[in-house]
Amino acid sequence: MTDATNARADVAAGAHPKIELDEYIITVVMARVTDHFGFFVYAFASVLVFPSVFFPNHDPATAVMMSFAIFPLAFLARPFASQIFKRLEPRIGRSGKITVALFILGGSTMAIGLLPSYETAGSLAPLLLILMRIGQGIGLGGSWDGLTLLLQTNAPEKRRGWYAMIPQLGAPIGLGVAAAIFYVLTGFLSEEEFINWGWRWPFFAVLAVNVVALFARLQLIHSEAHEMYKEEALLKPSPFFEMLSVHWKDVLLATFLPLASYATLHMVTVFPLAYDYLDAKGPISDFLLLLLLGSVIAIPAVVLSGVLSDRFGRRRMLAVVSVAIGLFSFIVTNLLDGGAIYVLLGYALLGLSYGQASAILPNRFQKKYRYTASALSVNLSWIFGAAFAPLVAMGLTLNFGVSFAGFYLLSGALVTLAALAVLSRRDKRAREAQTPA
Repeated sequence: MTDATNARADVAAGAHPKIELDEYIITVVMARVTDHFGFFVYAFASVLVFPSVFFPNHDPATAVMMSFAIFPLAFLARPFASQIFKRLEPRIGRSGKITVALFILGGSTMAIGLLPSYETAGSLAPLLLILMRIGQGIGLGGSWDGLTLLLQTNAPEKRRGWYAMIPQLGAPIGLGVAAAIFYVLTGFLSEEEFINWGWRWPFFAVLAVNVVALFARLQLIHSEAHEMYKEEALLKPSPFFEMLSVHWKDVLLATFLPLASYATLHMVTVFPLAYDYLDAKGPISDFLLLLLLGSVIAIPAVVLSGVLSDRFGRRRMLAVVSVAIGLFSFIVTNLLDGGAIYVLLGYALLGLSYGQASAILPNRFQKKYRYTASALSVNLSWIFGAAFAPLVAMGLTLNFGVSFAGFYLLSGALVTLAALAVLSRRDKRAREAQTPA
């Protein structure tokens, strides 16, 4: 038989060839690195660039807050974009959907790098930034491909934690690349050169890597294995309200379970960068180097999360790490002393929590609803956990002091622990209901 025939026979028998799973791994990691690289390029620019380029008539603190007010718009647009592109997919196909979405994402990102400043275009400049940020959210929401879900579902039974952490490596890798680029730009260009033209280059780099990721995804989508997996309903959208009528409780749990991790993501990256930027005690490139070192720490921490999850169980590990994040929230005042301890320890906790945060509930969804339910819960998790974190944390800091910013992170840890408790209680009741009287 041919390789394709062998693969089809294996899928029909319920066994997926390892080589096919490996191909998914490569594409998933590439896609997630691309997404997070673009994500952090914008995040860093929202601190280092946008306040002075688009809001120069305000004091630095107010300008940062105005920049952070635009930050959540991409997250808010994602759930709506996912539904729009789900309806578009039957007409143009999955490859067409991914292509259109990534072109919107890449075009919006490149356009940010081409935007005029406030001094050139007046109020039109921040308005265009708002529109392009919404465009980024539309592109990200429309590009949901279910590859991460597919990888988790088809992982070997005793290695689900390991395979669940693989896509999560995209965050620290993408963050590290973005931090390295801004470190070079801010360290080797004068402040005037950086603000006038240097900051624009990372946005063009995002477009380039998006093109590479697009071709990798299209190649996988057109592969024989992808079509066979798709027939199993793992990659098929389901009616939205029908899914909610069956799984609304599970969607809520899946939304709130990762909040500790998603809140930590911004509380150890964008927020401390903004604090250091406003504090202005030293070159901002020094703090970017600290963030780069943090991303290096986060990578093995993500890998370790897979090992610990498979050995001790994902829920137990997330509970322990969430407690640690809650305690960690009280040392946010270390930012007053430079923030090295806060940032580096935070990245270690981020890796341990982020590595498994989004993988705990997908298999609870019925297979025919899993694709749509997972997409919705992921988008809602980012909204509740991460979208407003820089804005809220900086607002608390400016009004009440930096120690109050830790309360936001503490709230995320408490919500995750509460969601884990609810999940355990539901499972206990289900087991009791199945036990004969």
